[in-house]
Amino acid sequence: MEMKSGRSFVRKGGGGGGGGGGGGYLQAKGVRPGSHGVSLVSFGLDDVDQIIGGGIPVGSLVMIMEDNEAPHHMLLLRYFMAQGLVHSQPLFFASPLPSPQAFLGTLPAIASVRESKSRSMGPKDSSGEDELRIAWQYRRYLSEQKALEERRLRQQELTASSWAPSSSSFNHASTAGGSYEFCNDFDMRKPLERSLLIGAKCESFASGAHLGGLLDQCKDFVSKLARPPGETQTVGRLALQSLCAPQCMQTCTDWELLAFLQALKGIVRASNSVAVITFPASLLRPTMAIRWQHFADILLSVEAVLDEDKEMAGMLTDYQEIVGFLRVHKLASMNTQVPSVPDANVHTMKVVRRKKLTLERLQFAPVDATSGDSGSGSAASLLCGQPANAPSKYDF
Repeated sequence: MEMKSGRSFVRKGGGGGGGGGGGGYLQAKGVRPGSHGVSLVSFGLDDVDQIIGGGIPVGSLVMIMEDNEAPHHMLLLRYFMAQGLVHSQPLFFASPLPSPQAFLGTLPAIASVRESKSRSMGPKDSSGEDELRIAWQYRRYLSEQKALEERRLRQQELTASSWAPSSSSFNHASTAGGSYEFCNDFDMRKPLERSLLIGAKCESFASGAHLGGLLDQCKDFVSKLARPPGETQTVGRLALQSLCAPQCMQTCTDWELLAFLQALKGIVRASNSVAVITFPASLLRPTMAIRWQHFADILLSVEAVLDEDKEMAGMLTDYQEIVGFLRVHKLASMNTQVPSVPDANVHTMKVVRRKKLTLERLQFAPVDATSGDSGSGSAASLLCGQPANAPSKYDF
């Protein structure tokens, strides 16, 4: 009797298969291998890449829930679009704006080499600053946190190398078009070069056109990404801003929007492309908003910071520098049955010197044991369990 292999999953052989179906790693510019046989592209912001597991899996759908109080989702969309144009990746941008081409003029430019070097040297020089800003009791927690992050990154690299093809073939394909960075540093104060905007295709649905026409344009854009097996592959990017905006809801029903999302996800999954969609969830019914979230492979949301929130200011450190929050609701789990769990669900958004968007873990200020109603009692009495206003020291 012949015994069958006990393995449940068998990885298919090489080749540049499309999407996240496990058909091998893509050998294209701006693509690197990830875990579980998935090819990754950069979001455009190194902090976001680290949060979502190294990058966006090819063939995945990223959805960002907007906040009505602040346009922070536009910052993330700019980085995503600029990174694709820098890597010479075809870009399709759809927006309710009357002229989407004008939005391309707001994309950030690549930072200078000097600024990139100073950024790379930043973590080494910031150790002394951390020692000055954080009490000595918390120094050991910093070292433990750094050790855990280094261990996690090392484990991801080992996992990727174990699944990746031979390094010589992948490096040859990556450097065939010249050396490049997987994630570039951008300067929001400078616009992107006009020569890089040639690979962008823009479309507006402000006139209330039906979603069927927009879906046909997405199909046409994705169909042009296919390459013969012998040629260099490319990855396309689709960016859709405020999909359920009032301009779109005038001629479309909720179920038509869901059908559009389902069709778009199938198109992206079967091709060498990634899609990022932003939508104002507050304009949808709660049940429909939940259905939208289920379609996403990666689900994020942005929130604004209130100007005069004294309670929040007392809880968080560097409250004056925070411009918003980024919440991680769902991460992609392709070619695996184990769900991906983020290290932290909430991150703060900060703009450094008006030129760089950074994301940091939410850090709470140390709790004052003498604050509140127990301000008259000592910290020792609180630890021992005696009420602060007890008439006797034996009264518990």
